[in-house]
Amino acid sequence: MNDTVLTNDGLDARATGTVLLIACGALAHEILALKRINAWDHLDLTCLPAILHNHPDRIPDAVSDAVLRHRSQYDQIFVVYADCGTGGLLEKRCRELGVQMIPGPHCYSFFEGNDTFAARDEMTAFYLTDFLVRQFEAFVIKPLGLDRHPELRDMYFGHYEKLVYQAQTDDPDLTDKAKACADRLELTFERRFTGYGQLQTELAQIGTSTGA
Repeated sequence: MNDTVLTNDGLDARATGTVLLIACGALAHEILALKRINAWDHLDLTCLPAILHNHPDRIPDAVSDAVLRHRSQYDQIFVVYADCGTGGLLEKRCRELGVQMIPGPHCYSFFEGNDTFAARDEMTAFYLTDFLVRQFEAFVIKPLGLDRHPELRDMYFGHYEKLVYQAQTDDPDLTDKAKACADRLELTFERRFTGYGQLQTELAQIGTSTGA
């Protein structure tokens, strides 16, 4: 699966199951892995472009469009987004549409576990996941103009102290890339192996409660 396509275009549903998951493209690899491991063949996945991560104000409308477009094809729809910077607007929209969404402020929180993440209260940490490490240029460097104006680093990251890499997989190459991201942003580096975290828990509830 091409990360660039997931970033810019997302992923189309195959329309072979009875339950649809609408998710961020940044979660596609993890959700498909969990589907495969658990044989949740009744779950279909469609992903919105992951780059919406950089434009949270667009997420509620994009999710709404996806729900309305697919609703007639499925028995149930679940939104696999957290709040993701929408200031509660996505939760409100999902409530209006009558669909459930994963609880939490953002994917960094549910990968680590919402309670654990909240207890850390890390105001000076910048987070990356497996996907964001692979797409660091597309999500961080180029949108912020740091490829053209590296002097802007202090303006964007001067209040951060460390980069936390939440590792979903045990991949030494990704760890090396994450370290390079931290060096580029002049931040200390910390790796936390989260696995699939609360994403796995929430999908397990959906998968088992909607299975045949």
